[in-house]
This record gives sequence, C-alpha cells and structure tokens, in this order.
Amino acid sequence: MLELLIGLIVTVAVGYFIVKGYKPAGVLLTAGIALLLLTGMLGHTILPSKIASTGNMVTDSLEYVKYMLQYRGGGLGMQIMLLCGFASYMTHIGANNVVVKQFSKPLSFIKSPYVLLVAAYIVACLMSLAVSSATGLGVLLMATLFPMMTAMGISRPAAVAVCASPAAIILSPTSGDVVIAAEKSGLALDVFAVQTVLPVSICAIIVMAAAAFFWNKYLDQKENTPMERVDVSEMKVDAPAFYCLLPFLPIIGVFLFNGRTIPGLSLDIYTIVVGSIFIGAVINFITQRFNGKKTLEDLESCYQGMADAFKGVVMLLVAAGVFAQGLMSIGAIDNLLHLADSAGAGGVALMLILTGLTVAAAIATGSGNAPFYAFVELAPSLAAKMGLNPAFLIIPMLQASNLGRTISPVSGVIVATSGMGNISPFEVVKRTSVPVIAGLITVIIGTMILVPMSA
Repeated sequence: MLELLIGLIVTVAVGYFIVKGYKPAGVLLTAGIALLLLTGMLGHTILPSKIASTGNMVTDSLEYVKYMLQYRGGGLGMQIMLLCGFASYMTHIGANNVVVKQFSKPLSFIKSPYVLLVAAYIVACLMSLAVSSATGLGVLLMATLFPMMTAMGISRPAAVAVCASPAAIILSPTSGDVVIAAEKSGLALDVFAVQTVLPVSICAIIVMAAAAFFWNKYLDQKENTPMERVDVSEMKVDAPAFYCLLPFLPIIGVFLFNGRTIPGLSLDIYTIVVGSIFIGAVINFITQRFNGKKTLEDLESCYQGMADAFKGVVMLLVAAGVFAQGLMSIGAIDNLLHLADSAGAGGVALMLILTGLTVAAAIATGSGNAPFYAFVELAPSLAAKMGLNPAFLIIPMLQASNLGRTISPVSGVIVATSGMGNISPFEVVKRTSVPVIAGLITVIIGTMILVPMSA
C-alpha cells in the first residue's frame, strides 16, 4: 500500500503545480523521474521488460526518457507534428477560410452553436470507426474540424473538448480492446461487439451528446467564455472555392486507403498526411501560376507548424509517458489490482468496484489500454468464483478505461488537443467531465439492463 500512497501523493502534487501555473511538461517530467528513482530505491524494476537496464537506477530513469523521446517523438509525435504542420499550411494558403465561407451558408439556419457542437461530436464519434488511436483522432480533428467549429461560434474550450472525446466510447468492433474483451468474455467477436457492446455504446453517445450541449452552454455563460464566430460577409478569401476540399484530404484519405475501400491499398496516417501536404502544394503551385518560389515560401508555414507542435505538444506527451511509467513501475497499479482481487462483494458491487478502479487507474496514468489490459485479467476468475457472466464485469471496464482517459489531464489525447488549442489540459477535462460521468452512468445502467449478470 506504500506504493499506492506514493503514487497518489505525487499525482496530487502534479495537479497542484499545474493548476498553480507551472509548465505542465516540466512538472510531469520531474514527477515521472522522481517516481522512477523512488521505484529503484524500493527495489522495483524501473524499466519495462523490452528495454535493457543500464545497471543503475539513475541512468535507467534517463534511459526511459530517451526511449520516450524516440518512441513518441518518432511515432505519435511525428504524426502530431505532420498534422499540425498541415493545419498551419491550410491556414496560410487560405483553405481554412474557404471552408468557413462555404460551410457557413448551409449551416446559417442553425442559430445555436451548441446544436452545431452536438452535430460535430456525432461526426467525430463516427470518425473513431476509421481512426482507432484516441490521440491520433483528436489531433486529426483539431487539424480539420476545430477551425471550422470555432469560426461557427463554438467556444475554443468546447471545440477542443469535442475533438478530445469521440474515442471515449468504443464503436469499432475491431478495436484491440474489444478483441481482448471478447476473448476474456468467452464470446465470439461479432456477438460481443455488435450484439452486446454496440447497443450500450450508442446509448452512451446519445447521453454524452446531450450532456455536452447543456454543460458547455452552462460553462460558457457562467465563465463568459468569448465566442469567435466569424462574420463571413467580412471575411477576406483570396483562395478559390475548391480549396475548401483541401483541409479534409487527411479524413478522405483515412476512409479511402483503409485497405477495404480499395482492396489491397492500405496507407497509415503518416503517409496520408504527407500525401495531403504534397497534393496541397501541387495545387497551390498551379494556382500561383507555377510560381515555384512562392509555393516553397508557403510551405515554410508547414515546417513552422511542425516545430511549434514539437515544443508545445510532443514534449508534453513525452513527459506524460514518463510520468505514467513512474506510476506503473512503482507498483501503484499492482496495488489497485490487489484491492480488486480481495474485494468480497456481490455481482453488481463487484462490477462497480472493478469499473471504479479502472477509471481511477486510467485517470492517474492517462492510458486507456494499460489499466484495462491489467484489470481485465481479473474478470474471468472473479466471475467464475461468483457464478457471474464475465461480460457483465468486462463491458463497463472496457468503456470505463476509455472514459477515464478522457478526463485525465495527463492522457495523450487531452495533452495533444489542449496544446494545439492553446488552453490548459484542466480546462479541457472540465469540459469533458460531465459528459464522461453521464456516459459512465449510462454504460453501467445499460450493462445491467442489456447484459445478463449470471453465467
């Protein structure tokens, strides 16, 4: 229990210093390294099994920082930098203004920005069927949907919250989480994903959309949040009308090159974004009457956007990853597992305990996958001991892990979207909190109604 207490104290300290205005990347990195050093002092292994130890706890801690710089800087970090660079390029050449101008016409009859917010949230949730990564989806939406939402009058914090939360509820039947959950539930994937999980997910999304409408409206009025609705009649648009398609090239590419729409042709998001930048540059070159010098000068905005993303977003993701590893290596998550294993309770109470612990672990670590993969191992044995249907325990845990990540100020999706939106991660979490709580309650009630408790 000492490890759990240390993890709790450090987590609270991180929240305190970030609220006090300290730079989040520095706070998280410092706390993560401190946890790794404490892990070594307590005699635990600092590094995960896939990373070779240097033989010293201090250098092991630095080794993990190096690993995160390589792993997140070169993987997810590069994806974020490419998308941010693409977004900056689209703004520079005027494509985003064209989008606002064109879309404002059919949407002008909708006077409430909060109705637009609900519509944007539903579109974002559907996008999760194509993009499985919560952070990848959030960044993609920030690069494409966010500028249009703010220009249409949705407040900046509300728009960021929409981009951060569509992966809070799992819709994709082929998600890795769903595959593992189906296996542990002892059900065929199609039966588990479509007949069992999907109805609960749809109910939760409807409730969360309604909660987002009222909660964001309340916060905007209470805090007098400035709206950025653009008067399109006064908007200067120099780019041709067909430029409105360019900002959506990455989204089109995700659906077009998924390996199913065009059989045998599957591209990852990195290649799709690079291709989108290339297409944009070629079209801009032709529009500029083959002025190569001007075209290359315009591309500088893309590179600058990538550099700003590394400074403002990627380093936050690296620091958050180090902090999460510190919590896991010191044994805080193992202690939570022990609490769940030793809990003697009835079926509903056990389900609530496991769900609560999964949410707590997801909030603390900022990861949706790690807590679920850890806790789901308990479900089959606990269900067998009590004569319960494993799916009754697993479905709320599956959704809770993703919901908890959406209200974690150190999760990749919250850090990335808040960084791109230039607002505090805590402001985003405040915006997502009530919809997430409403979604979690819906998942629990839906499971109790739709999923048999007994085996």
